[in-house]
This record gives sequence, C-alpha cells and structure tokens, in this order.
Amino acid sequence: MNTQAQSPNSNAAVQQLTNNATSWLGHRKGDHKEIIMGQTFIAPSEGDLDTIEVFSSIVASPGEVMMTLHSFDPLQQSWGPTLGSANVTFNQSCNDKWVSFKMPSLHLNKGLTYGFLLESHDSYVGVGEAAGSANNPPFLSGKEWKFTSNSNKVDAFSYFSLAFKIGLRA
Repeated sequence: MNTQAQSPNSNAAVQQLTNNATSWLGHRKGDHKEIIMGQTFIAPSEGDLDTIEVFSSIVASPGEVMMTLHSFDPLQQSWGPTLGSANVTFNQSCNDKWVSFKMPSLHLNKGLTYGFLLESHDSYVGVGEAAGSANNPPFLSGKEWKFTSNSNKVDAFSYFSLAFKIGLRA
C-alpha cells in the first residue's frame, strides 16, 4: 500500500474530493461477478503524470487492485488502449485513506480526455465517491463508469464521481 501523497514537484491538476458515498470494486466472496470501476476526466494542463490517488473507504476483503490509465473518446464514449498501469495491495490499513497509484513518465495533453479503471480479482474494496444529481453533478469534466464481468452491461454516470486526485508535473 502506498498512501504517500504526490511528489513535491507534482500538483493536483484534476481532483474530485467530495466523498459522500461508496462504490464497490472487485470480487465479493460467494459471487462470481467482478466489478470494475472507472472514472474519466479532462486534463486541464499538459504534464507528466506522477500519481493517481483514490480514496479507500473500506476494505472488506484485502488483495491487489490494479489501475490502468486509458485514452478516452468522449464522442464515441469508448475507452482506448492501456497507456500505463500500477498495482497496489489494499488491506484494512487503507481504510479511510488516500491510496496512491504511481504511474510516472506518462504524458497527458491539455484538453484531452483520459480515464482510469480499477479492478481486482481477489479483493473487495469500497472506494469513495460523490453522489450528486442530474441537475447538480459532482464533477463536470467526466463520468464514473461501472463494468461487471460475466455481463455485457456497462453503466456510465454523470451524477456520480469517484473521489480522486491526478498528480501532474509540468
């Protein structure tokens, strides 16, 4: 687990800090489905990615969580190929903490849309999120996504957003 904040030369270029709900990812014991969570965002500035942090509300079953970063096409609502990835082991010491996924040396371009996905084959983790409404979305430059394995169902929500921070170095 890495709960350390961004490096000193990094700044939170994009963040959504509100945490008034919990969204689950991973594999719940006794269930054959895996839940993959995602969040899209627009890069407000150009820079090299340092970290992506998510808020871990609760770890019900410890294990490894993988984050992948993708380009995202907002017109087609489609995820591009993986640009980078990082793995972090989540356990009970992650409860109510920001957890950092380090992905150095990836360059983000101003105005382009990106997305990160969180998945786990062996854990069940509650990630902090902001719940809003259609009239009052919590995050205007992206959506929260939910994929369920063993199903073709994909949901995208403009009125939910994961709690996250994107650390960039200019």
